[in-house]
Amino acid sequence: MVRKMDLGSIRHFWNKKSKDFFVRKRYPVIFGGIVAEVVLLDQLTKWLIISLQPQWHTRFVSINYIQNTGAGFGILQGQTLTLAILSIIIGIVLIGSYNKIDKKLMPQLLFALFLGGLIGNLIDRLFRKFVIDFINFSFWPAFNLADTALTIAAIGLIIYYWKK
Repeated sequence: MVRKMDLGSIRHFWNKKSKDFFVRKRYPVIFGGIVAEVVLLDQLTKWLIISLQPQWHTRFVSINYIQNTGAGFGILQGQTLTLAILSIIIGIVLIGSYNKIDKKLMPQLLFALFLGGLIGNLIDRLFRKFVIDFINFSFWPAFNLADTALTIAAIGLIIYYWKK
């Protein structure tokens, strides 16, 4: 038997508590989708850089293939295994603590960006033994899309939790 929906039932379904519950149940799907998008875009851009080997330069920015065996800002050069292990540990901790992340969209989005960036660079470290960087501003060390996601996420999370 099909139950007839009346206006009261519809209002009940869409009240604030039900709506929050409905949206929160979608967060794991959104979270996973954002992680996957960051990883796929990062790996696609790196594949394009390897395939095309562009050498594009202006006064302020250049696009060219760079092999980075360290972390950001040139630290831990040659420590690929250490950085890979550290990335795996951080990734496991993030995934394991997913249920403790605030159930609001912004921290969910920022944690997903962070995890996506972490996985993107981890793939490089595990399969290439270095990270491919290709965006290089004249005043900043070379980076890639995974680094961009990590940086935006880290700054966003600091601001979010500082205000909280």
